[in-house]
Amino acid sequence: MPVFQYKAHDKRSNKEVSDTIEAASQMEAIASIKRQGMLPIEVKEAKAKSGKAGAAAAKSSGGGGGFGRIKPKVVTLFTRQLSTLQDAGLPIVQSLQILTDMQRPGKFKGSLGTVTEDVQSGTMLSEAMSRHPKIWDKLYTNLVRAGETAGALDVILRRLAEFREKAERLKKKVIGALVYPAAVMTIASAILTFIMIFIVPKFEKIFLELGVQLPGVTVALIDFSNFIGSWWGLSLLVAIIGFIIFVKVIRGTEKGGNIVDRIMMKTPVFGNIIKKSSVARFTRTLGTLVTSGVGFLDALDITKSATPNIVVRNAIQAVRDSVKEGESINEPLRRSGVFDDIVVNMIKVGEETGELDKMLIKIADNYDEEVDSAVAAMMSLLEPILIVFMGGAVGFIVIALFMPLIKLIESLGQQV
Repeated sequence: MPVFQYKAHDKRSNKEVSDTIEAASQMEAIASIKRQGMLPIEVKEAKAKSGKAGAAAAKSSGGGGGFGRIKPKVVTLFTRQLSTLQDAGLPIVQSLQILTDMQRPGKFKGSLGTVTEDVQSGTMLSEAMSRHPKIWDKLYTNLVRAGETAGALDVILRRLAEFREKAERLKKKVIGALVYPAAVMTIASAILTFIMIFIVPKFEKIFLELGVQLPGVTVALIDFSNFIGSWWGLSLLVAIIGFIIFVKVIRGTEKGGNIVDRIMMKTPVFGNIIKKSSVARFTRTLGTLVTSGVGFLDALDITKSATPNIVVRNAIQAVRDSVKEGESINEPLRRSGVFDDIVVNMIKVGEETGELDKMLIKIADNYDEEVDSAVAAMMSLLEPILIVFMGGAVGFIVIALFMPLIKLIESLGQQV
């Protein structure tokens, strides 16, 4: 029987324990460690060296040839189909060949064909997929490896498909929440720009011909219209350069990105959605990895690499450092300021009861529902705000343009 070396957090002594255990698979070793009242941190087969060799092979072979970006939903659909075929009892090579033939010509079909050939020649599926990191990322390949090790590839693939489907739904909700106001603001800006460039100058000519004395509001509107009409090209160029600087120099750096993400999470309405979706993504990713038998430290590393929000990423790193020192999980999460007290307390309960994986999934499900509610609340709030903004802007322009005309009509009336 294989021997596994492990590191675990002993909840009774609150210390890190290093030892070995005999088990038929890594999954069974982790389950046995949990039954002893410990939280597995890292579990590896004592004599396994294939991991480093596989990693080296992955680096040398690259991420697969061809151009173009493969959509996440294509990989998700493939995962669901492969799970169904494995559940039906088909051999893995035959399943891969069937799915390869089903794909449209392109990069994904070529990469899947390469994976099929590698598996047919005796390579593990996870190792073959890891050679194409732009398609099957670290999270994906580690879960597949856990399924292969435990002999439950169909279960892991089903769980992975469900994870990806929920993650994509959550992403669509957040993007959908941001697209609506962005689209309305873009259309409103285009309409206002058209009015300022083409309509206001015509009123200016009328006022000059009539020799009307203009009020301050109208003068300010005309000056702004002249500025936009004369310098719109330069303004657009400055806006584009500013956006590039923001993305590359500020958002692209660790320190700048941390500041931007923290500010975004504190903005009214949007910040609540970003915060809740970040917590849901973190807990679902980590919970899925731990449930699938991945060691806790490895699971934290993978979750960190799969987290786009730098504030949450730093919190995960703090958790990893804490766990590595034999400390608890909940305190670094509390200090980050990202996670609500209820999340921290639920994670603490899960850690103490040995059901952290189930608790993490439960938190993710709850926060998915809260994101739904937050998006609905934001949409109901934004609609009247955008209407008021648009109405106010158009109303200001109308008042500024018609005030001189009203004065002109009044003066003509007095002359008559």
